[in-house]
Amino acid sequence: MTNDTPQKNSSFHPAYSVSNIKNYVQITLEFENVHYASWVELFLNTARAFDVIDHIEPSKDAVITKDAQWNRLDAIVKQWIYSTISLDLFYTILEPGASAQAAWNRLKDIFVDNQHSRAVLLE
Repeated sequence: MTNDTPQKNSSFHPAYSVSNIKNYVQITLEFENVHYASWVELFLNTARAFDVIDHIEPSKDAVITKDAQWNRLDAIVKQWIYSTISLDLFYTILEPGASAQAAWNRLKDIFVDNQHSRAVLLE
């Protein structure tokens, strides 16, 4: 029997075991066929399950130490985001050197904060 519960003291982080994010987030987020709320729910659930939620929604009182492991996990979360969105969205949010949280927030800005602008763009 395997234990899927993240172990804080282990040097092997649970996110390292994800070989295909699309097994967990089976929706591809697109401009045209918007399933943003469903995609967010699947993505956040996966991020919580693999103990990387702080890379996209850090807690207010968390002190983040950006060491080598944090940087590696952030790159993994960015890969997850990029792998589950359309190429159009990828090119829209891509910002070299940005964190996973920055990519997440750019998507949020597109789908939540600019709903009226998006509707006009799609028309």
